[in-house]
Amino acid sequence: MKLSCVARVLACLFGGRASLQQVTDFGYNPTNVKMYIYVPDTIKPNPEILVAVHYCGGMAQAFFQNTPFALLADQKGYIVIYPESPYGGTCWDVSSQATLTHGGGGNSDSIANMVTYALDTYQGNPSKVFLFGVSSGAMMANVMAATHPELFNAIIAHSGVPAGCFVSAYNEVNGWNGTCATGNVHNTPEVWATVAKNMYPGYYGARPRMMIVHGGADTTLHYNNYNETIKQWAGVFNISTTPTETKPDTPEQGYTTYNWGTQLKGVYNPSYGHDIPIVASDDMEFFGL
Repeated sequence: MKLSCVARVLACLFGGRASLQQVTDFGYNPTNVKMYIYVPDTIKPNPEILVAVHYCGGMAQAFFQNTPFALLADQKGYIVIYPESPYGGTCWDVSSQATLTHGGGGNSDSIANMVTYALDTYQGNPSKVFLFGVSSGAMMANVMAATHPELFNAIIAHSGVPAGCFVSAYNEVNGWNGTCATGNVHNTPEVWATVAKNMYPGYYGARPRMMIVHGGADTTLHYNNYNETIKQWAGVFNISTTPTETKPDTPEQGYTTYNWGTQLKGVYNPSYGHDIPIVASDDMEFFGL
C-alpha cells in the first residue's frame, strides 16, 4: 500500500501514543469478523467514526500501520475501526447472498454491528460515520453503502468494483468472480441501481455520499470497474452520468477529479495500477474531517 507524499510526511511528524485494541464483544457477529479499534488519547465530544477496511492479504494491524487514518485521528480526535476478514487470504465476502443482504448474516452485518458498538460505547456522532476501503475492502465499501446506507454519511471505495458485481452464481462465501475482476460486467445505471437497492428492500432513507477512486492501469480489478461503479451510484442517486464538474490535476498532478453535484465524486489517474496511492488530504476533505 503506497501513501502519497503528504501522508508520508504526516507519518514522520505525528506518532500515535494510543494502541490498536481488539474488541471481542461488539454484538452479533455471524461470520466471526475480528474487530480492532483505535481510540486516540484525546477524542472530541461525540467523535466521528471512521471504518477502514483492508485489502486481500491484509490484516487490521497492517492497515493500521500503513495507512494515515490513525495518525490523523491523533490530530483530529475521531475513532477508527479496523475490521479483519475471517477467511484464509483475508479477502472479504462480497459474493454470497448473506453479505449482499441487509440483515442476511454476512460480513456486512458484522461490520455494521461494529459501528453501532462504537457509537454506543464512545457516544459517537451518528451523522458523521465514514468508511474507507481498498481493493477487496473497496468492494466491501460499496456493499456497505448498499446494505447499510443508514449508518454512513460518506464512503470512499479505492480500487474496487460495484456492489453486487462479485456475486457468486453458486452463493459461494468469499468467492471469486473473474468476469467482474477483468472488467467484463457492463450494466446500465438503472440495472446497477436495482442491484444495490435490492440489497436493502424497502429502504427509502438517506444514502451516503460516494467517492470512487481508481487507476487506469489497474489489471487486478480492471479499470472498467471504475466506470461501472460510477454508473451504479449515479443510478441510485437518480442523476446523470455526465459530471457537473471536471478538475484536471486534482487532487495532485496526473489525477482528474469528477464531481456529480455533492453526492458522487470520481478520482482517476491513468498512470497508476492497483496500487494507486492514498491521498489523505483529499479523503479528509471528502469526509469533512
